[in-house]
Amino acid sequence: MTDTDNAIDPDPTELREQLVAANHILVRQGVLDAFGHVSARTAAGADTFLLSRNLAPGSVTADDLLVHDLDGRASGDRPLYLERFIHAEIYRRRPDVMAVVHSHSPSVIPFSLCATPLRPVIHMAGFLASERTPVYEISDYAGDASDLLITSAGLGASLAITLAGDSVALMRGHGSVTAGSSLRESVYRAVYTEVNARIQLEAHSLGNPRYLSAGEAKSADETVGGQADRAWNVWRDQVTQERNQSK
Repeated sequence: MTDTDNAIDPDPTELREQLVAANHILVRQGVLDAFGHVSARTAAGADTFLLSRNLAPGSVTADDLLVHDLDGRASGDRPLYLERFIHAEIYRRRPDVMAVVHSHSPSVIPFSLCATPLRPVIHMAGFLASERTPVYEISDYAGDASDLLITSAGLGASLAITLAGDSVALMRGHGSVTAGSSLRESVYRAVYTEVNARIQLEAHSLGNPRYLSAGEAKSADETVGGQADRAWNVWRDQVTQERNQSK
């Protein structure tokens, strides 16, 4: 029996329900599709986290959620996400992080490929690094013949180091990771990272956009980011209504 077999889920019903909702919200908002995943630390300071078995996010139910440890292990024999090490290594290095989203949202990826940095242009995305969202270059760690996936603890650790203390890190040609102090905050940030990227791309077609200053980004994050519950409640009601209508 491993340590994961003994891991305690402090509020199994509520945490699992919220994580299922997070999966479905992120699909509905166009952040996740058949791929990508979202996790939640089981409790403050815990060395375990909840993450679905290897499954499309829109199909995740509470029964699909497995307790993982920081080595990416989970009890049982159900298939696990190949990139569970993204979550494990961020939680290992960031005790403040309570939830992690890994997505391939389409407007974000171009900023992982070019010199133009992803920066906050709207007040809803003040959490983004004001000068440049960090970009993870996997070839620096896995050579030039990898599949760009984070399939080991070593690669997960190097990605976590690139993220450092930021909220978002891009992954060249792959996607991004988003971290937050709660599941609701991480979902909010993942959604508005995609929105900000889309608006920034549109603004570049008109000219040189004016970015939020460092002070504006900080103030906006404190004011608007502090209302993530409003967005969460609306988005959760939408997915709940759709689920009920489909029954």
